[in-house]
Parts: sequence; structure tokens; C-alpha cells
Amino acid sequence: MFKTRSTQARWYTYASPGDADVLEEHSGTLPPPLEGHATVEVITSGINHMEVFLRNGKEQTWADDGWPRGSGSDFAGIVVARPPGESRFPVGSEVIGHVRTGAHATHLTVPVSALVPKPRNMSWEVAGGLYLAGATALDTLDELRIGRDDIVVVSAAAGGVGSIEVQLAKHWGARVIGTCGDRNFDYLRQLGIIPVRYGDGMVERIRQVAQGQVTAFIDNFGKDGKDIADALGVPDSRYRSSADRREVELRLLREDPDSMLHGTTQLQRLAQLAQDGAFRLLISGLYPLSDIVDAYQDMARLHSRGKIVLATRPVTTYRTLRARDVHEAMA
Repeated sequence: MFKTRSTQARWYTYASPGDADVLEEHSGTLPPPLEGHATVEVITSGINHMEVFLRNGKEQTWADDGWPRGSGSDFAGIVVARPPGESRFPVGSEVIGHVRTGAHATHLTVPVSALVPKPRNMSWEVAGGLYLAGATALDTLDELRIGRDDIVVVSAAAGGVGSIEVQLAKHWGARVIGTCGDRNFDYLRQLGIIPVRYGDGMVERIRQVAQGQVTAFIDNFGKDGKDIADALGVPDSRYRSSADRREVELRLLREDPDSMLHGTTQLQRLAQLAQDGAFRLLISGLYPLSDIVDAYQDMARLHSRGKIVLATRPVTTYRTLRARDVHEAMA
């Protein structure tokens, strides 16, 4: 059972740009939450590629922020404190939330406007990794208005964002083709997605399985996507590049009231869609928070399906051998 009353916290920050090894653990006592805020004991938090780009300097948005800087935007946990008079989310509430930075912690204080109830049938692992990947997928599909008349191609279809995009597109009636490496074929087939191998001849392979005109192309891979979409006859208005994905993610991390409200609205939709069975988020790696560097190094190999998540109170820190580790060793 998780403790629900604690003000002692641990969190990770970095004092200079760099790889994950610049992250340092700190500890201290959080002050009581102010009006409109709540303190949450974090149970799980996700990791994302955007956090890497912000940390190593490849992404210059918020480059003028002071030092040290926090890490992490996705989290799920239990409300442990709220100010007098706050009626939302009583102490003990299980919640999913989002912040621009600082989610890689055991506790954090956030606006209650950034929280939604965690469905009781949703695992902590899924809840903690849901926000940025899920909201990015949902925003992209909303922009393209994907529906029953669509044949959509999604690249990097087994990744965190791509795997949610393909499942939601299928849920809304589209015929969905996912491009990937051979080892992800069975995974996509289990989701009802048509897998197509990367590499030379991919355009023709897509045409063979499309059974009609491809109407939309979502490029999460970032290589030759526009050329492939053009060859398939996809209109420019229905093509989304990895640069477009970057813009979506940065919008979802903004802290102005309108952006925060939009992010929370999308998070609420995602929680409901997951509860309704519209998609399943695969967790391919679960690391103790103290192993945050190893978790980022795992993600950097670009071989994980779905999401990698950190846990503040894992049942065990023993690591089991994963199928993808065996595959990599044999490759």
C-alpha cells in the first residue's frame, strides 16, 4: 500500500546541457500547496524524446530558463495534500497529470487544473506514461480528422506516439498501415494494424496492401516521409511530418492557461478512450526512478515498443531478460 501523507520529496534536475548522466538527484521538504494546487505523491512517470532534446540543447525552446532545470512531463499518483477550501481531488484521489517539467520526482505540487481522475481499471504504469505521447497522437489525428473514409499510413508505428495513433485511427474506422521493422510485425498485427517493412520498395509495398488511395500519412520516423507521401498521392494538407509532431509536443508543454486547459482536456479524453478499450499502451520498460539514466539510455536505442516508464515504488528492482534484448544480441 502506498503512503499518502508525506512532505519529503526526491527529484531530478540538471545544471548543464548533456546526456542523461547530467541528471542529479536532490531531496527536501515541499511547502504546503497554495490555492488552486495540490501535492501529489508520484507513483509512475513517463520519459519522452522531447525531454532529451530540451536537456541536450537540440531543442532551444525555453533555452532562457534558469538553472538547474527539472525533468519529465508525464505522471500519475495520489493526492497527499491540498489547501483549505479546495474542493477538487480530495486527499487520497488517484490522478493522472501533466507539467512542462519536474515530473521525475517522488512528490510534486501542481495546479489542480493539470489533473484528471485515474480510471480504476488503468494500471499505474500506463497512467504514468500517458500524457505527452497520447495527447500528441490525439492532437495529430484531430487535425487530420481521421475517420471511416481514410486509409492512413503511420511510420514508426510501434513507438509510443505511433502505437496510439494507429490504434485510435483504427478505432475511428480507418484502414491503418503501420511501417516498422520486421520484429514489430506480430505486435502490429495483434493490434489489427497492417505492417509494412521499412526500406527500398516501401511505396510499392504500401500500395499492395492499401486496397485504395492512401488519404493520410503521419511521419514519426523523420526520414523520406514527404517523398513517400508524395509518391502515394497524399495531399499536403493530410501529411504530418516529424517537424509537425515537434510543434504539437511543444504546444502541449506550454504553461499558459489555454494550453494547460487543452492538455488537460486531451488527457481526460485519453483516459476515457483507454477505459473504453479504444487503445492499449504497451509498457516495454519499467525502471526504478533511481535508474533514470538507464531508462533514458534504453530509450535512446530506439528499439522499445510503446513507452518506458519510471516507478517510485517498484515491487522489485530485479530486471528480467526482455525479448528485444535477446533480439538485439542476436542481430
